[in-house]
Amino acid sequence: MQAGHAIGVDLGGTKILAGVVARDGSIVRRHERPTPQDSQEHVLAELEAAVAELLDDSVGAVGFGVPSPIDQARGVVVRCVNVPLEDAPLRDHMRERFEIPVGLDNDANAAAIGEWRAGVGQGVDDLLMLTLGTGVGGGVVSGGKPFRGRNGAGAELGHVVVVHGGRPCQGACTGHGHLEAYASGSAATAAARETFGPSADAHRLVRLANEGDAKAKELLEEVGGYLGSGIGSFVNVFGPQLVVLGGGFGVAAYDYLRGPAEEVARREALEPMRSAMQLAKAELGTAAGLIGAAFVGFETVDAAEST
Repeated sequence: MQAGHAIGVDLGGTKILAGVVARDGSIVRRHERPTPQDSQEHVLAELEAAVAELLDDSVGAVGFGVPSPIDQARGVVVRCVNVPLEDAPLRDHMRERFEIPVGLDNDANAAAIGEWRAGVGQGVDDLLMLTLGTGVGGGVVSGGKPFRGRNGAGAELGHVVVVHGGRPCQGACTGHGHLEAYASGSAATAAARETFGPSADAHRLVRLANEGDAKAKELLEEVGGYLGSGIGSFVNVFGPQLVVLGGGFGVAAYDYLRGPAEEVARREALEPMRSAMQLAKAELGTAAGLIGAAFVGFETVDAAEST
């Protein structure tokens, strides 16, 4: 018998979002807690607590979305850029702890799956999603299937180079000029502080823009331009019908990012991808990741029941 509910857990750089999700993508109940930054052990303990808080007899699986490349063969989180989690056997650890099927995927893959299954991407076979938050995550659905690359480690779209020799990336990443350094909430916070002072952040930047501040709008439009450079390249590679912008910062700043992002993306994209591309805001908002993680859980339990 198919599991009626799954728990989806979305591990972010600042918070853990968890929820019980039904097969139609609706959230039955949810909660959030801060993401620890002091140790891997603390992160694992908080992830366990997030599941334990929600687990009941209706739950048949758990899925995790984690901001890291994933070794699907071993069920291991390879290395998070913004969270102290590295070479962590998360799938087996949680399966032994809770004795139910456990699925594991990159957090942006999970968000893309959420929007594809239950959000703005329903009915679309080729979708690309960018989640703009602490970092920039990427997820792809190609030909009606989630794209995971070799052994689940693909679609790290936030780490494509948009400026050769540009700004250093953040966290554990050693690269320079990556999209994440220019189009994430962290990048917007850095721009806000440079202009409006040390107490400013991405949230205040959006608020100021909403209040009509011309400089705030200009800074967000600059972020949108860099975002468009990335989108244009991704459209050339994957040829998606729909590009979805999500994540906390992406949703909040969407109205300011969309125009310049679309203008630059269409300039950089080739035909026929240029004309086919559509841009949309994540319909599930910041819940896309946890809903998609739950579908990763459903995928795991369904695969087990079909064998």
